[in-house]
Amino acid sequence: MEILEAKSEILKALAHPVRLCIVKGLIETEFCNVTKMQSCLEIPQSTISQHLTKLKAAGIIEGKREGVKINYSVVNKDARKIIKALFEK
Repeated sequence: MEILEAKSEILKALAHPVRLCIVKGLIETEFCNVTKMQSCLEIPQSTISQHLTKLKAAGIIEGKREGVKINYSVVNKDARKIIKALFEK
């Protein structure tokens, strides 16, 4: 049951369109910072930060500080598989 709950948390985190877009974009670009995400998504930085917090809590992404910026990347293999399945052509 623990495995099912863990997988369910990943699905819940990806179930929002903005978070889905963030994860898809991170997979395509390998890493990105909030400033680039904001210009791409055209939503407030605070909103992006809230979504990033949920994705980090679910273990889908992690951030690495480089100077004053934090670059985020997808670290969860299941999330990568889900995005690939959803957007495969």
